Amino acid sequence: MAGRHFDEWQVGDRIEHEIRRTVTETDNLLFTTMTHNPQPLHLDVEAAKASEFGQILVNGTFTFSLMVGLSVGDTTLGTLVANLGYDKLVMPKPVFIGDTLHATSEVVALRESKSRPDSGIVTFVHEAINQRGEVVCRCERSALLAKAAG
Repeated sequence: MAGRHFDEWQVGDRIEHEIRRTVTETDNLLFTTMTHNPQPLHLDVEAAKASEFGQILVNGTFTFSLMVGLSVGDTTLGTLVANLGYDKLVMPKPVFIGDTLHATSEVVALRESKSRPDSGIVTFVHEAINQRGEVVCRCERSALLAKAAG
C-alpha cells in the first residue's frame, strides 16, 4: 500500500509524483467520445486548426482526471474511504496532444471527522504541470482517509 493514512499527513507535506504521462491522440479521442462530448475543438482537426489554438485541444476533463490519477499512488491508495469533493478547479494553460504531464500534491488542511472517529479529512492541492513547467490544471481535493490502526 503506497497511500498514507490520515494521521501520517501534516499540513505542508508536498509530493512531486514520479509518474509522467504523455497525452496521446487516442487518450483524447476515447475520453471525449466515451463521455459523449461533441466539442469540435477535441474531435475535429479542421475546426481546431481554425481556432486560436491552431490544433486539437485535449479535453479538460481528461486532464483533470489524469492529474488526480497521477496522485493516487502516493496519496490515497489503500487508505481512501471516500473522495468528498473537488474545489477551485482551474485550467490556466491548454493541453495538446504530445504534451507530457506530471503532478504535484500539497496538504493544505487536516481535520478529524466528526462522524467517523476512525477517519479524518485531508485537503490536497493537486497540480498538473507540462513539459515546459507550466501549470495546466489545479484543484483542491478533500479526501476522507482511514487512520492507521493501533
